[in-house]
Formats: sequence, C-alpha cells, structure tokens
Amino acid sequence: MKKVLPLVAIITGFLATSVQAAPEINLGVLGGENSTAQIGNNQCVKSYLEEKTGATVNIRNASDYSAVIQGLLGDQVDLVLNMSPKSYASVYLKDKNKVELVGITTDDTDNSKGYHSVVLVKADSPYKKLEDLKGKVFSFADPDSTSGFLIPNNQFEKTLGGNMDNQFNGFFSKVGFSGGHEQDILGVLNGQFDAAVTWTSMVGNREDGYSAGALRKVKENGFDDLMSNLRIIWESPLIPNGPTIVRGNMDQDLKEKLVMAVKTLDKEDHACFMQAAGGKLHLEDTSVSEYQTVIDLVKAQQKTVR
Repeated sequence: MKKVLPLVAIITGFLATSVQAAPEINLGVLGGENSTAQIGNNQCVKSYLEEKTGATVNIRNASDYSAVIQGLLGDQVDLVLNMSPKSYASVYLKDKNKVELVGITTDDTDNSKGYHSVVLVKADSPYKKLEDLKGKVFSFADPDSTSGFLIPNNQFEKTLGGNMDNQFNGFFSKVGFSGGHEQDILGVLNGQFDAAVTWTSMVGNREDGYSAGALRKVKENGFDDLMSNLRIIWESPLIPNGPTIVRGNMDQDLKEKLVMAVKTLDKEDHACFMQAAGGKLHLEDTSVSEYQTVIDLVKAQQKTVR
C-alpha cells in the first residue's frame, strides 16, 4: 500500500529544506574605550551593512585588542573598520590567510596616511619633555596597540635604555598598562599616572582633539575642555594609519558583498564611516607593503620575547 504523508509534514519538510538562516557578519570593535559609546558609534554601520549585504550584522565590542586578534584567528570576527597596525601585523604573522586588507584610513584634512603616538601630561604639571618624567609613574595603553605600546616602547628602549620590565633602566618609578587609550587619557586627568601615551593625527584643530584619534573621541564623549587640561610632551615618528580589514577565509560571495558595502559606506554615508573609524577619515587603497615596517618590528619583538 502506498503511504500518504500528511500535508503538514510535507509543508514542514519543504520549509526546513528551502528556508535557510540569513548569513551573519561579526563587526569587531577594538577595546580600551567606552563600550557604550563604541557600540553606539557603530549602529549606523550595522544598519548600512545589513541593508547592502542581506546579512545579520553583530557588533562584537572587545574588552581589549587581543580579543579582536583572537576573534579573527578563530573565525569569530569578520570586519574591523580601523584596525591597529600592530594587531593586523600580529594576525598576518600568525596566519596571513585570516586577514585581508580593504583599505587604509586616510585623513580628510590633508590626505595623510599616518598618525602619531604621543605622551600626555596634565597641562598644569611641571613636565615639559620626556626627560622630566624621571622617577614618575607612566602608562602604556594596550600591549597589542601600535601607538599605545609597540612604537613608544621601541623608541624608549632606544633613548632611555633597558625595557619595560626594568622600567627602562629605572627611569620610571612604575610602568604598566591601563587597558586602552581612553583609560590612559582619563588616568592622566585624574592623577593616576604622571604621563601616558595615546594616538592622534596631529593634524587639524588642536582644540577639537585634532582630526582623528583617541583625544578627539574622548572630547566628543563629553569632555569639552579636554585639550585645555592636557599637554603633549613627546611625539613619535609617523605610524601608518590603521587598515580596514576583513577576515580572509570567510565565505567568498559574502566577503565580496561586504568589501563593496564598506567601500560604498565611506562614499554614501561618510559621516557614519567617520563616526565608527574615530575621526575625519576616509578609505584609500593599500597593500601589505604599507605595513611592512610594523610587521617587521612585531616579528622582531616576537623573537625577542621567545
């Protein structure tokens, strides 16, 4: 006898095989700053990408830079709009197939493709230059940050001698990590640190916190008089701006849609891109060669640690 399936079973089976869940894109946001503000700054990106790709976009706000690195390596992060060059280099050296460049964030003000690590002190402090910080408490931001550790640490080792473990031959009384650029800035303001590092374009209006960087972000988050309370006493050589990256081994069709959407976001809703990227920035084409100096420095550092 021929068995007849109930209509509801046929419909249920059809729906199960024909209806597939929407693909997902995980937008990684570097840690070390106000998480509520970061998530809010990326809501427009989420909405735009969902409309353009048809995927569900999840904002993955990381507690620190390392979480984003591990997210990329573990296939849990698919996109970062303004990646730390050091973090990019760390992923690239571990598995270059896990990270693909979309572009380099470029300053709207003068089309410059670099920024600086700077040392901050309170404006009413007596410190005018790095040498004045002898015996003082100093803070780096995050060990996976380019401007918050890699570059200033390298420069201090050259000029002060020693390393972080011995407070650069005892120059500082204490050296540590605050956890992020915002924590460094606020730590200086509230007297937790005598000095600390952060990143800034050093381009544009100083009172605005310059055109891009952590100073601008903190100022825009309610610290209107920020720049009148801080002084910059040291500036690093130029560092290549952060890249916009996608996970290299994600689904190819989805990756192509995502890359196109990110590039059109910069053009069609530039205000949204600036808000998420952290300043007056736009995208320009780039290549691995633009980050080779940072990659080489990270590679050398890894050998030293081993």
